[in-house]
Amino acid sequence: MKMRLRANFILATVVNLWMVHTVASLSNIGISHGRHANSRFLLDNGVSRTPPMGWNSWNHFWCGINESVVMSTADALVSTGLASLGYKYVNLDDCWAESETDENGKLRGKASTFPSGIKALADYVHARGLKLGIYADAGNRTCSNQMPGSLHHEYEDAKTFAEWGVDYIKYDNCYHDGTRNREVESSYYMEHFLQRNCIFLRGQEDPATWAGAYGHSWRTTGDINDTFASVTWIADLNNRWGRYAGPGRWNDPDMLEVGNGGMTMDEYRSHFSIWSLMKAPLLIGCDLRSVSNRTLRILGNKEVIEVNQDSLGVQGRKLRSKDGLEVWAGPLSDNRVVVVLWNRSELRALITAVWRDFGLPPNTPAIVRDLWKHKYVSMNKRDRLTASVAPHACKMYVLTPLQS
Repeated sequence: MKMRLRANFILATVVNLWMVHTVASLSNIGISHGRHANSRFLLDNGVSRTPPMGWNSWNHFWCGINESVVMSTADALVSTGLASLGYKYVNLDDCWAESETDENGKLRGKASTFPSGIKALADYVHARGLKLGIYADAGNRTCSNQMPGSLHHEYEDAKTFAEWGVDYIKYDNCYHDGTRNREVESSYYMEHFLQRNCIFLRGQEDPATWAGAYGHSWRTTGDINDTFASVTWIADLNNRWGRYAGPGRWNDPDMLEVGNGGMTMDEYRSHFSIWSLMKAPLLIGCDLRSVSNRTLRILGNKEVIEVNQDSLGVQGRKLRSKDGLEVWAGPLSDNRVVVVLWNRSELRALITAVWRDFGLPPNTPAIVRDLWKHKYVSMNKRDRLTASVAPHACKMYVLTPLQS
């Protein structure tokens, strides 16, 4: 059985370590209550105005990663056309480093799996127009207990990542000594080292209510697994925090399982549709080197991705639910509305969304486009929209209201 240790607070960071001297110039900033305004100021930097997109190794490979896997995945992002749709991060998760630091206390890539080193890997990824992500931990050891954490070595590790050209850091918090509270934990690493970066935090204590002072995105749920039950459970948890999301501040319900084989195609389409409507980061978690065309059609649905990346940046939410038949919706730019009719029951059923569910007057005419069939359903729909939806499947539409 796959197991992963988790601490009560887990912190992850998406970072652009674009300038090593930034680390030194920030190193004398004191940790004080007044840093909250400063950290938010640094975060309002144009980074992550839409949810991050890319690939992460953990869901499929766990600790079984190596430089060949990562390089070929970068190539696959380009060759499949996914990179051109916005999937730009190639992220290593746990287990990439040697079990101990070198004689100078520096992290180092595991020689048996990353013989060329992480700097060479970053160069390879950058040469393809992509960005490299890496995994670190705020405790003494990472969650796998197979590599060192960054506790008391935050400065050195951030500088190392900058020297390697790392663009994204997932910052976990297993094996911590428990002496630092969440404010010191996040602000020390972030404010001192990560100016002009995208910052992603994950933890308990309702991070949506406070993490916006420190990061661009935060985990709102436990870890996902490749089952429909996990997707529905996590979607409901993330739905609670919709009002806290917006451009540069995203709720994260964990990485995508699309393509890993545990669900049906209908279930994967539902998973991808709801994550996109909720403005979740879209981090692919399957093996892109052998991905099927059916999976690529889900991950590469440009119209659904456009909902996720919409400039208005408002998280869609669940509006109605009865007997597993649900209506989810959210506003988009240009006065449009995205609507998902989701059947979580075991039987095919009719699901209806009425205009008043999302604030439209009943007589308002609207153009309705089906994002999975890629065609218009109606050019003059009024009052309500009804569809027959298969078990565990969904229908996803964009409504464009017209002048009455």
